[in-house]
Amino acid sequence: MLDRAIIVVPAFLAVQAIAVHWIAGGERPPAPPALLQFPQEFSGWKQLREEPVAADVAGQLHANQLLSRIYVNQHGTPAALLTAWFQSQRGGASQPHSPKVCLPASGWTPESACELRLETAAGPILINRYVVANGSQRAVVLYWYQTPRRVIASEWSAKLWSVADAVRDKRTDIALVRVVAWSTTEGDSGAALDASSFAQSVYPVMRNYLPR
Repeated sequence: MLDRAIIVVPAFLAVQAIAVHWIAGGERPPAPPALLQFPQEFSGWKQLREEPVAADVAGQLHANQLLSRIYVNQHGTPAALLTAWFQSQRGGASQPHSPKVCLPASGWTPESACELRLETAAGPILINRYVVANGSQRAVVLYWYQTPRRVIASEWSAKLWSVADAVRDKRTDIALVRVVAWSTTEGDSGAALDASSFAQSVYPVMRNYLPR
């Protein structure tokens, strides 16, 4: 099964990249959002500080715009927000990197993974939920792929939808949105609630802020 995946996955990615490149020949990418102007305060969460992305990591992401911040709620509980926005996926070079790959590469070991349905002021969304560990540290990670039309949890679905969007809208812009909340010695339940609360608050703002 692993040998088959080694062949099928790169083949799928190559076909998807070729399809997007061919279909989006007349692509009309939107103007980039000024992510550094993203609100510093919303729904009880307030920016604590910017969290600059390391130059080598930014170089690997190939994103057109990056936002990395730490926010805190009224109790002083932190949550990290990372948004990587890609203006076009044409050619396959600029596409979101799955946290399923990036987190283990950074030393974080996934302990559980599932999809989570969140109710937000802008409607329900289906996202990914990860519990990860790195030595004595533990965290709950939520992430999703956000396009002008939809929120997508699955990496494969995001790639397939990029082909459909290239046909229908002549654009393939997409954002990876990731939220991290850190666990305490009392367990992961508090971090799960904090991450969900932050994601519920940030999604409607992000939805209105990114190009529509």
